[in-house]
Amino acid sequence: MENYNKKIQLLRRQAEQKNHEESKLRELYMQRESLSAKIDMLRKDKVDEQADVDCLKGHSLAAFFYEVIGKMDEKLDQERKEAYAASVKYDVAARELSAVQEDIKRCESELVKLRGCEQQYKQMLKDKLEAIKSLGTQDAEKILQAEKRLSYLERQMKEIKEALGAGQEALETTDGILSSLDRAEGWGTWDLLGGGLLSDVEKHSHLDEAQQQVECLQVQLRRFKTELTDVTVYTDIQVSIDGFLRFADYFFDGLFTDWAVLDKINQSQAQVQETKRQIEHVISRLTAMLSEADKSFENEKTVLNDLIVKAAI
Repeated sequence: MENYNKKIQLLRRQAEQKNHEESKLRELYMQRESLSAKIDMLRKDKVDEQADVDCLKGHSLAAFFYEVIGKMDEKLDQERKEAYAASVKYDVAARELSAVQEDIKRCESELVKLRGCEQQYKQMLKDKLEAIKSLGTQDAEKILQAEKRLSYLERQMKEIKEALGAGQEALETTDGILSSLDRAEGWGTWDLLGGGLLSDVEKHSHLDEAQQQVECLQVQLRRFKTELTDVTVYTDIQVSIDGFLRFADYFFDGLFTDWAVLDKINQSQAQVQETKRQIEHVISRLTAMLSEADKSFENEKTVLNDLIVKAAI
């Protein structure tokens, strides 16, 4: 009977894993559709912004006009900033889509391995119920239901832990971004005080670090949201989770307006701080949920053990 129970437990875990992967896959399919549409739009923006730069650098009436009024360098500089921002946002979205595609491939591969496990599990449950009934115990159905509740709680705790892991990764990245922005702010202040070329180079170097980390964070936030698919989260944090997916857009819209203005760095710091606060809020709720699930799991184990002892008598 012990081997019998182990096989049932294995099939139950596989069936629950299959349901979890299917939920994640549905979420990933929606993310892929949304990102594909976003990339089409960003690709057009990227092409249009670069065309503006090329237009000013070429023989055009606009170029002639700005040359005449002595504003050519200023206008060209602005267009280059806008073209660069459009290019970066496109690249970030493209990397996000690539990460989503990888996750989809992994989920689909996992589902192939789990094919048919649900039918096997249902049949094994039916066989076990008949076996217990044949022993004459009155608690067969109660034992099965208690085992199902234990399995559900075990799975829920696993999903919460996976979500917490994803959230902690994102949280660590926000600290790295804030550190890079803090250093950029320090060099930016020194630049205003006449720091010269060195301070300007250092400022942009740290802004480059922040940019790379933001690209990483955007992928982590999307995966954090995906891991929360099967976790029953509170309504008041749903808005924060959805907002994660637009973080990079808000960040780059503010920072690329003018690299040299400290106020823009301050705005970016505020955005990252707010995202960090939202992540911490979700992690806090998940931690509370994990604690409650753990208590329920222990209580359910006690109930099941009592039923087994009673049935053995």
